[in-house]
Amino acid sequence: MSNERHREREQRRKEKVDARIADAQEERGILLVLTGNGKGKTTAAFGTATRAVGHGKKVGVIQFIKGEWPNGERNLLEPHGVEFQVMATGFTWETQDRDSDIAACLDVWRHARRMLADPALDLVILDELTYMVAYDYLPLEDVLSALRERPHHQTVIITGRGCHREIIELADTVSELRPVKHAFDAGIKAQVGIDY
Repeated sequence: MSNERHREREQRRKEKVDARIADAQEERGILLVLTGNGKGKTTAAFGTATRAVGHGKKVGVIQFIKGEWPNGERNLLEPHGVEFQVMATGFTWETQDRDSDIAACLDVWRHARRMLADPALDLVILDELTYMVAYDYLPLEDVLSALRERPHHQTVIITGRGCHREIIELADTVSELRPVKHAFDAGIKAQVGIDY
């Protein structure tokens, strides 16, 4: 391809992109869902949290399911004013106590509702929320209501596999991570600073 043809093609592409940018003028927070069976949903959410903090935005994090193990993201972000509320029960196959898990979920959900109503927060991460709905620990309608009623400017990121279709319908952006290959399947253990 000649340089001139390349320039013409890129100019057409630029005009299309510029037109889309010009059309996108609404300013409000978005609901972003990161779902699917692939690795990286929480990592992507925390990448966005780090970006937000770097721009002086206020961020709150709710972590469902996570246990008490070291958390590199929390170690980095909490000293920068990011509030973390962690269910801290670990995985359901570890606890094997549905009633206790539901109680822990509802306790941390109180903090989530508070964050989702707080106009001072620009970004709220609801890490692994999808499981709480799928396991029937949280009523779907409570979740949808809190998401709909949040401050206009507030962005929310929901992570976890098997996101409920009504949350997906409500979302502005949905990304599905697909597994291709995973080190754990080859017997490689999770690593501090890489996997958690």
